[in-house]
Amino acid sequence: MTRRHFQEDLVAILKERAAKGQISRRQMLQGLTALMGTTALGAGAVRAEEGRLVFVNWGGDALDAMDEAFGQPFTEESGTRVLYDGSGPTEGAITAQVQGGRPTWDMVDADPFTSQSLGRKGMMEPIDYDIVDPAKQREGFGWEYSSSAYFYSYVIAYDATKFDTPPTSIADFFDVETFPGKRSMYKWGAGMWEAALLADGVAPEDLYPLDLERAHAKIASFKEHVGAFWGGGAESQSLLLNGDVTMALIWNTRASLLDKDTEGEISFVWEDGIVGPGGIGVVKGNPGGAEAAMKYIAATQAPERQALFFELMGNGPSNPEADSLIPAELRKYNPMDPENLPKQHALDTDWYEENYGDALDAYLQIISA
Repeated sequence: MTRRHFQEDLVAILKERAAKGQISRRQMLQGLTALMGTTALGAGAVRAEEGRLVFVNWGGDALDAMDEAFGQPFTEESGTRVLYDGSGPTEGAITAQVQGGRPTWDMVDADPFTSQSLGRKGMMEPIDYDIVDPAKQREGFGWEYSSSAYFYSYVIAYDATKFDTPPTSIADFFDVETFPGKRSMYKWGAGMWEAALLADGVAPEDLYPLDLERAHAKIASFKEHVGAFWGGGAESQSLLLNGDVTMALIWNTRASLLDKDTEGEISFVWEDGIVGPGGIGVVKGNPGGAEAAMKYIAATQAPERQALFFELMGNGPSNPEADSLIPAELRKYNPMDPENLPKQHALDTDWYEENYGDALDAYLQIISA
């Protein structure tokens, strides 16, 4: 759920930037294909074929160009094409692929906790770390059935014209006396439980396992100050632009755009940001073969490709070697930059694997009451 919404928002950002003339159509296509890690055939299902891999993501417009960040270099290196299928790798769809006995998908862009859960049921291939280099992953962000692809954060964005001093912690977000005005929070829960517990005095090292009862009590008592629970990135951006809220917990990709577009009138802080990983999983019995899929994943780890992806999309690189390749003036927007990462807290994939479904049900009941 969370990964799908974030993925869809990245596609929307590229289209918005192209419409404003901030990037060319070619750059938009590069970004879309870098996002998908593929050459795209469209949103329909792609049939298996020898000499190619099918990477299933959350969709977007059919693309006309080869992916210059990931797809084309991988094809030149291996002779194997990678095609994009936008039908959406839901947990149910992946299960149906495997249980049907003849999967047509090779790789999926799924939350690591989804790949982990399915992998434990025998539906995903274990990541071959003899091919995928663990040294090119952030420490703590490699899993048995998923390889980290990029990162994003939930950060505090705020209207700088409303405050003499900016917020410096999640406690400030919940302090409406010192920082008056309505707030906005994420409709789908991820990151919000952590934020509520941090604001309620829980130490970062004691966050997990999340005390949902305490988090939900904090959110319920604060709900009167929440002007809207946003479900998509464009909505979170417009709430701040329109003055509907003075602060919002939003994706760093949207916060960065706001900071650039308003020349700092709407800005954000990394303090108490919540970092979330995206991952690539390999379907059990995939037609292109596990080895070819692992080689593709390894190819996406190249730091220069990771840096290109960041410049186009604003996602933090999964390979720390890419950080130094990002232009100095853009590093303040990288959630994984050595200056920014220590100020934040990481989502615990193991906890989400076990608890996300039930936690979300309870959260939705509270915010919709």
